[in-house]
Amino acid sequence: MSDDLKLAKKSSEPEGPVYSAPALEKGLDVLELLCKSEIPLSQKEIGQQLGRSTSELYRMITSLMERGYIFSVDDRFHITTKLFELAHINPPTHRLLTEAMPLMQKLSTDLDQACHLTVYSLGRQIVVSKVDAPSGMGFSVRVGAELDVLVSASGRVLLAFQDDETRQARIEESLTRRPDQADLQIDATLDMVRVRGFESIPSVQVRGLYAVSYPILVSQGYAIAALTVPYAERIDRVDRKSVAMVEASLGTAAQALSRRMGGG
Repeated sequence: MSDDLKLAKKSSEPEGPVYSAPALEKGLDVLELLCKSEIPLSQKEIGQQLGRSTSELYRMITSLMERGYIFSVDDRFHITTKLFELAHINPPTHRLLTEAMPLMQKLSTDLDQACHLTVYSLGRQIVVSKVDAPSGMGFSVRVGAELDVLVSASGRVLLAFQDDETRQARIEESLTRRPDQADLQIDATLDMVRVRGFESIPSVQVRGLYAVSYPILVSQGYAIAALTVPYAERIDRVDRKSVAMVEASLGTAAQALSRRMGGG
């Protein structure tokens, strides 16, 4: 083959990837546009900015809503925090659990109380790890349990230690799931939690229980998890720990885990 023919053949070959996935590219275009937009967009506006018809985007938008990546209010679409969760929580999950377990076991032994670790996910908390009280008596939750956010100590910790935009998005997601937990004072409450560094309150879900929770922080200063002791007082023990002792021991464990995760 002559050099001229080789050159002509090379110039006729398409540039860029040989393989493409048009449907995937449309979905990513929608996600990227909504991430960059400072305001929610209608389906028509999304189509105009992407140079695509509304009918072409309908199935994409529906699928993204069903998978929890976007949501609609008054026919205008917002990005959820799901991408944030995938980018900032899921990758270190294995490391988080590996680093947390020995600290949680020691904490539980020292206090003779159960403890658990939760992460935020789409308007709720998920329990990803737990250690029962060594004596076998106490209050604990199962791994995989879904917990409320706005009214719990651990949920407030997960909200308080975020930037303002993420906090508000999570509050809205939580209210969508539990609108009965709306609280006009929630921002002030979360500000106090952030200043104090942790939350310590009587449980509003289980009578007689006291909840103490600290954030697990990464280098950017936001909480990727909450470490919590649901304190059940053992009235039959003269050496039982006080709430203040629980706060101190839990704070030490949470700081140690935060350091292991790159935070302070």
